[in-house]
Amino acid sequence: MFIFKVAGSLVFLLLLLGFDTAPVAAQSSKKTIILVRHAEKLPPVDTDNGDPDLAPEGRERAERLMQAIKKYKPQEIFVTDYKRTRQTAEPIANLRKVQIQTYDPVKQADLISKMMASKTKRYLIIGHSNTTPTLANLLMKKEVFKQLPDPEYGVFWVIRMKKSVVTKIEVFPY
Repeated sequence: MFIFKVAGSLVFLLLLLGFDTAPVAAQSSKKTIILVRHAEKLPPVDTDNGDPDLAPEGRERAERLMQAIKKYKPQEIFVTDYKRTRQTAEPIANLRKVQIQTYDPVKQADLISKMMASKTKRYLIIGHSNTTPTLANLLMKKEVFKQLPDPEYGVFWVIRMKKSVVTKIEVFPY
């Protein structure tokens, strides 16, 4: 009982002094981060302002992605602010009843900081042929992955982390 009171008093003292104990708990947790490039998009036209919708085969792929990753039960879903990334996320977001959030691909380090500080354990992040490998490299803290070839739409990466360190990366076709 005495140890509990001391530990409780220590937490109270830290909170009283303005120390946040939540990041310590969040960093010690395990995280699963799924990275994927958006599905196939329609060819760009002058009226889409560089933001085309998914092609019919892209919509089918988004459904296959949902089937392939539903077992990971993503709790938070992040996409870049484009229709094709949002449309790729919609099937799994609807299944999981999770709101789709946007992130700035230029500020991927901010997204990583947000995830590492959060108590959330399972994420889905949908990006592009250049941003997805960049994010994987940032998570690994070294250059391993190169930009995806333009016709590459059929894989997702599962990155497992413990205490903010990558412990395992798997790449799966879908």
